[in-house]
Amino acid sequence: MSEIVDILISASFWAAVIRIASPLILATMGELICERAGVLNLGIEGIMVIGAFTGWMAVYQGLPLWGGVAVAMGAGMLFGLLHSTLTVPFGLSQHVVGLGVTLLATSSASFAYRLMLPEVTSPPKIAPFQPLDIPLLSALPWAGEALSQTALTWAAFAVAGAVAWTLYRTPLGLALRAVGENPAAVEAQGLSVTGLRMGAVIVGSGLMAVGGAFLTLSAFSSFFFGMVNGRGWICVALVVFGGWKPGKALLGAILFAAFDALQIRLQQTELGAVLPYQLFLALPFILSILALILMSRRAEVPAALMVPYNKGER
Repeated sequence: MSEIVDILISASFWAAVIRIASPLILATMGELICERAGVLNLGIEGIMVIGAFTGWMAVYQGLPLWGGVAVAMGAGMLFGLLHSTLTVPFGLSQHVVGLGVTLLATSSASFAYRLMLPEVTSPPKIAPFQPLDIPLLSALPWAGEALSQTALTWAAFAVAGAVAWTLYRTPLGLALRAVGENPAAVEAQGLSVTGLRMGAVIVGSGLMAVGGAFLTLSAFSSFFFGMVNGRGWICVALVVFGGWKPGKALLGAILFAAFDALQIRLQQTELGAVLPYQLFLALPFILSILALILMSRRAEVPAALMVPYNKGER
């Protein structure tokens, strides 16, 4: 127990928690936007992969880091356009389309990688985002180390705040929430249900791709297959955990990141020499499932989530 307490109070632990949570926050906010508008986007895993690849490749080809972020967002939005076109106006199954987008995006990244780097045996490295040196904040004894993060991490938290503000403080946010609850009422106000839903999926998919790009442009310095490693599915669960509310979803991402950072450090303790490492790897997922079960029982699902809508329908 003393070792666990030492881990939990260390600044390096919380620096790792914030770093691990950052891509989850970005992708979770993207998924939350989609679902609040009534569309379940199961393409998130593949969109994160294509975002990680395109952002990294753009920088490797000579673009600046923020240019790589923009390219990743654009790639994600293209797949979001495909997903929304098939599910909103055509009303196809959101489950099937989402899984199809994941397979298409993942396969596209693999094909493009082999096509553009046919002779490469190990992934080339780029110069990633570096932690920002913020005056006064960086000099603080404990918080300075914990909050020594890259610009993309600060952007992730800014995105979470912007999503919360937009959803609850703007007419656009009201329309998005309404289209996920009662699209007929939105149409009665003269607004386009199709346009709102498609726009939400496109923007949300762009944020998912930026979450993937975080892995290659900030957390690591290269792209390799399997790096997303189920984070997309975790983000879908985090939306449910947060009750479709940005603030709670943000806390859920931090909680999962804390479990993940903890299991890495527990493997280096005496417990790691006794227990199999697979148990530690499963720990954050087990704890997240338990938390999800407890929280989801009280969650209020958007009434029109996964319900196709045809204009003029009542």
